[in-house]
Amino acid sequence: MNPEALARQEIDRLLAQAGWHVCDYKAVDLHAATGVAIREFPLVEGHGDADYLLYVDGRAAGIIEAKRHGATLTGVERQSARYSQGLPATLPAWARPLPFAYESTGVETHFTNGLDPEPRARSVFAFHRPETLAGWLELLANRVRDAENPDGRPLTFLHRLQHMPPLVTEWDDFKLWPAQITAIRNLEASLAQNKPRALIQMATGSGKTFTAISFIYRLIKFAGARPVLFLVDRGNLGRQTKKEFDQYVSPVNNYTFGEEYIVQHVTSNQLDKTARVCICTIQRMYSMLKGRELSEEEDEISTAGVESLFKDQPPLDYNPNFPIELFDIIVTDEAHRSIYNLWRQVLEYFDAYLIGLTATPNKQTFGFFNQNLVMEYGHPQAVADGVNVNYDVYRIRTEVTEAGSKVEAGYWLQVLDKPTRARRDWQLDDDFTYAPEELDRNVQTPDQIRTIARTLRDRWQTDLFPQRQELPKTLIFAKDDNHAETSFGIRRIIKCSMSANSYGKLHISAQLDQSSHWTPQT
Repeated sequence: MNPEALARQEIDRLLAQAGWHVCDYKAVDLHAATGVAIREFPLVEGHGDADYLLYVDGRAAGIIEAKRHGATLTGVERQSARYSQGLPATLPAWARPLPFAYESTGVETHFTNGLDPEPRARSVFAFHRPETLAGWLELLANRVRDAENPDGRPLTFLHRLQHMPPLVTEWDDFKLWPAQITAIRNLEASLAQNKPRALIQMATGSGKTFTAISFIYRLIKFAGARPVLFLVDRGNLGRQTKKEFDQYVSPVNNYTFGEEYIVQHVTSNQLDKTARVCICTIQRMYSMLKGRELSEEEDEISTAGVESLFKDQPPLDYNPNFPIELFDIIVTDEAHRSIYNLWRQVLEYFDAYLIGLTATPNKQTFGFFNQNLVMEYGHPQAVADGVNVNYDVYRIRTEVTEAGSKVEAGYWLQVLDKPTRARRDWQLDDDFTYAPEELDRNVQTPDQIRTIARTLRDRWQTDLFPQRQELPKTLIFAKDDNHAETSFGIRRIIKCSMSANSYGKLHISAQLDQSSHWTPQT
């Protein structure tokens, strides 16, 4: 089969999966389905034949220009635009020229929505459902000419993004910080310019999540965004994010976010069709697209660790249960972790604007978001603004952290298999020596963790906060999830050993390293 025939075969398959009835020109039945894709449709003289003419609810709505496998699609939209203007005058059409144009090789597909202001082609994973195009076409019938829309253009999502009301910065007991105001305004300006990806860098503790909830609320309230997908790194962060959504109070009425809109924390393979925000781990969304279940335990493992559960997986294919147009906006928290390998496929599956949140971007993060950094707010600036407090390093040294150690032959160790979390006992045949840099990554020594915990418990007031009677909010970063789980004993030791009046807030969080090795731990 030649490259062009391969492309047509794949395009037929993708159209059928998205719910289109595909047929030849000589066997047309316009009432066979909501969407009918007609192959090799003859246009008026001088315009040739459309590779595919798309009918929606009995009227022509768009075309597909098919190219052979391996062909580049840049510039092909000019050819598609010519075909869009060549429909015979006697045939019914939603608009002339036809509003929707695709260019596809079956592997790569571009789409132009002619209803948008200043339409431009964008890359999409597959074809939209005919029901979705029908919904967009209804905007043609509901056009209104007024001062804000003198040309009477359809009120598409992009059009509404370009006509957002002013940002409310103070309401009730809430007040946006200057950095949050700048982030929201810059993001909305980026979306109004139809930039598909944007990155917000804000220091930990500077109100990144509240900023995200604020702009998500505006995008739903004023731009009419379809469900917003909020991706998190692991399940417990999803629960925390859900609480913050539920507590957010609207700046335009007295409702909380959860009272005004349904916010779903996705814990199974079922999406609530009435939810306006879906909070989900990226690994669960990947599993849903692959049609497989993900256990609650796997949902709690960070993306850097759970990737080993999906080894040798083929690339994502179109899943009719999750059409590409399901979300208008995808917000990915900890964006510097979610742009690699398997997870990148999830972000690029949906036809949605991508908004990344991170405190620690790297070069790959900037590259993925097209260098479109709409907000840069680091820790030093947050300290200077009084948003964050600065920190001092309090170093607790032990013999093991300074020099490593040796475990003698004959000693019994407990080995943890990280991917499965199965534990087994193992007796050493030879001496086992480990270096300091291996500590808490490949090797854990509970006595060393307890020593650090006791030191913090006994010395925090004299060494760190002599003027305080209560331990202030303290965040302890672990090296990965397994280290964080073991280190959770720190919290128990301190809480059980301190009076209720002196115990503050102590949080343990996994500080993941992309280079961590998944090797046995003792």
